[in-house]
This record gives sequence, structure tokens and C-alpha cells, in this order.
Amino acid sequence: MKLLNFVFAIALMGLSQASLASMKVTVNGMVCSFCAQGIEKSLLKMDETKAVLVDLKNKVVVVEAKEGKTLNEKEIRQEIIDSGYDVTKVETIPLTVAQFRDQMKGKK
Repeated sequence: MKLLNFVFAIALMGLSQASLASMKVTVNGMVCSFCAQGIEKSLLKMDETKAVLVDLKNKVVVVEAKEGKTLNEKEIRQEIIDSGYDVTKVETIPLTVAQFRDQMKGKK
């Protein structure tokens, strides 16, 4: 029984980590706050998007999913391309937008 409880606890930890997953997109062509606002606005229109962070200095866009929703990499990629920018890399990260922002502030 203890083993079953342990396995259940580990499974729950995995689920809670999955809910923290965001997509980090490396984007070329963003040069100003107008670029950032346009990308942020278009990504926030997507039903599954909770928050967006555009980091012009590092050429990164981080998209966080709403609770119970899953981000679609192809749709995010296409939304950014349709906005006029080049997507060079997309990866899943185990951070919320706020956590990513805090992490970036710590590197300054």
C-alpha cells in the first residue's frame, strides 16, 4: 500500500509540473516595442493562451497555457510567422511566464 501511495504522489507531482509548461519561441525580426505588442496581442487572442512575454533583447517569446488547455506549437509558430517574423526554434519549458520573467531578471 505504501508503494501505491508513493507512485500516486509521484504521478501527481508530474501532473502539476505539466501544468507549468510553457512554450519558448526564438524569433528573428523583432526590434521594437511595437513588434512585441503585435505578437503579444495576436497570441493572446488564441483560446488556450493565458499569458505572453516578449523579450526583445533575447529574441524570445514565451507563451503560457490556460489551466486545462494545451498549447499547439504549429498554431503558435504560424501566428508569429503570419505577424511577419521568423521562428527559429520552439521548445517546451517547465516555467510560467512570471517564473521566466523572474529568471531573466536574475540574470541581469
